[in-house]
Amino acid sequence: MARFDTNRSAEMEVFVRVVDLGGFTQAARKLRLTPSGVSKLISRLEVRLGSRLINRTTRKLTLTEEGQAFYQRAVRILAEMEEAEREAASGAAPRGRLAVNSNIPFGMLHLMPLIPRFLEQHPDVTLDLVLTDTLIDLMQERADVAIRVGPLRASRLVARKLGTSRMVVVGAPNYLAHAGTPKTPADLADHRGIGWTFPRSIRAWPFKRGEHTEEAMPPPAARASDGEAARRLALGGVGLARLALFHIGPDIESGRLVPVLQNYNPGDREDIHAVYVGHTAPLPARVRAFIDFLAEHVRVSDPALKRAGDGKWRVMEIQRTRPIP
Repeated sequence: MARFDTNRSAEMEVFVRVVDLGGFTQAARKLRLTPSGVSKLISRLEVRLGSRLINRTTRKLTLTEEGQAFYQRAVRILAEMEEAEREAASGAAPRGRLAVNSNIPFGMLHLMPLIPRFLEQHPDVTLDLVLTDTLIDLMQERADVAIRVGPLRASRLVARKLGTSRMVVVGAPNYLAHAGTPKTPADLADHRGIGWTFPRSIRAWPFKRGEHTEEAMPPPAARASDGEAARRLALGGVGLARLALFHIGPDIESGRLVPVLQNYNPGDREDIHAVYVGHTAPLPARVRAFIDFLAEHVRVSDPALKRAGDGKWRVMEIQRTRPIP
């Protein structure tokens, strides 16, 4: 039988604050408690559960395996309790804090222009938007929705496809005038490239050779932390980069970037998804409204490149298709 003298939600809230803020003192200050009071509450929680949740040292706190599992569940339960109260009070209208994480190119080009319209439609929603190409843990970062470009890792997240985009190797005209235009993937050994400061699922660039695919990549002259930084390095003539057409389509149309090795382009694509936690409970109204809004308004097609009569490259069908369900 449940013990009604135990305020379990309060215990969860204190535990989550200790983990998020990195210590008893910081959590106590936030919750207007004493550090000793917070410490006693965590100790009482551990005794009740029969498991150590936090390893304490003089310098830092670390979660045990049981503590990590309890933290993830506690974050979810607290969020669902908060949402249940809001929906009960507001008739399930979208409201409250909506935390969205997006990679930088998609966020800048496709998400930011849509935000004013979404907030106009849902004035009771407060948006927290973070743009980063770092792959985050939605539970740990307490994010509601993340936009991910490229292959999805196996996880318990739900994904909704928003679009797809082809990849292309490009260089700035001033770089190609100085270094020459590569004719085959083997020529990349004599060029400079733009790499990444974080691990990628594909470390080299794929090229088709007949029915086979081979990999090659120029030695990096610079490495970027995100796609927009890589684009700007390419525009500056630092070296060749391999980027998605949804990101650099306008640069190709204007001639600021020139596609190369198109005869060897394997035609691979990067899918764009909105991912969220949604297996175990109904989605909060604000999350459902945002995902439905993206599915309706995002316009990222599967563009192709074609050389026009003036010798310039044209991006075909970019941002002109219907949203993908």
